[in-house]
Amino acid sequence: MLTSKPIQPRPVQPTATQQHSPVQASRYPLWLLSGFWLSVAIAIAVVLRRLIALIRPSHGGPPQMQALDEAFSSHALLTAMHIVPAAIFVALAAAVMLRFARSQWLERLFFLFGAITGLTAYAMSLYPVGGWLERSAALVFDTWFLLSLGSAYHWRLRGNARQQREWMTRAVGILLGIATTRPVMGVFFATSARTHLGPNQFFGMAFWIGFSINVVIVELWLHSKRRAEIHAA
Repeated sequence: MLTSKPIQPRPVQPTATQQHSPVQASRYPLWLLSGFWLSVAIAIAVVLRRLIALIRPSHGGPPQMQALDEAFSSHALLTAMHIVPAAIFVALAAAVMLRFARSQWLERLFFLFGAITGLTAYAMSLYPVGGWLERSAALVFDTWFLLSLGSAYHWRLRGNARQQREWMTRAVGILLGIATTRPVMGVFFATSARTHLGPNQFFGMAFWIGFSINVVIVELWLHSKRRAEIHAA
């Protein structure tokens, strides 16, 4: 006697688009989000303060700050061409990376303003406050930023959202290293009476320390995220 076997439903395989959809990407941990928003706030504040100093130079304040304002005012147009796109890039990074808006146009603007920021950073390295040490840090981390941004765009063209997001995270983390340098500079400013170090001496050290912190944190998080995914699989 023939008996019919129950038909088991076949599991639905995700399509290539679903596998690489940005919606599938995991959320960022709270500590990373907190650091991100703090860095964004510092970066925007730095840009606003610098723009005000370029438009309406102040003749008061500590001599060290006046010397810095004069240094940036000597190439005011280039400074504005660098910091304004950088601020826009930071705002776009928040919108794109945290999914406040899902738009192909926002992603294109993200890459456009990122490229402008990186290229003008090369030009800014011709006028380092901290001499060759600052210039070396700017060249190293700016090159790594542009390579990360280019890699993200490459994976975007190939439709691999997972790799695109990973390299975008690297690029944003590197750029926000400029915000991390500010607390480091604050420590140097606060201790300058004892160390007798001026901005032309500690700016380079602050650049290396601040950007290195961001690069290490981002790479450690990406590595731990990758290991967690392998373990879950």
